[in-house]
Amino acid sequence: MSNIDAEIIPVGVDSGVRPQPLSNEEGIRGAINRARNSMSKANADMGIGMEGTVDENANWMFLTGWVAVVDKDGNVGIGSSGSILLPEKIAARLRKGEELGNVIDEMENAHGIKTNQGTIGVLTKGTVKREDEFTTATLLALARFLSRDYYEGKN
Repeated sequence: MSNIDAEIIPVGVDSGVRPQPLSNEEGIRGAINRARNSMSKANADMGIGMEGTVDENANWMFLTGWVAVVDKDGNVGIGSSGSILLPEKIAARLRKGEELGNVIDEMENAHGIKTNQGTIGVLTKGTVKREDEFTTATLLALARFLSRDYYEGKN
């Protein structure tokens, strides 16, 4: 693979979903919305959108990060971070409508954790970094564009 020159233009855009997405489906939709909105706002060839999500199954609630990459032709690539089990005392508050970032800030007596180390950094005592998780998710989302021949006609 050859090196590709790209300019990254960070922009703030709306996700079009709740501040705390409560399903993987909603998180993916928010990431796609952010990618499309960022591409439009930056007048770019591609857009990347990120969305932190909690998703609950019959037994537990998990935290996952979703990344979407879109291009002007409407192609969409999706990737996710790893998932981490949320402690019940956090999950219970999210079920009541609180946002994860606010809950963690309060529990840690801090401010802005969600944009720094993230909940994953708090729960793993810094051994897993939020930035690394979203980097991996972004690289996975780019697979759609790096291996176009596998995806042609599929998405």
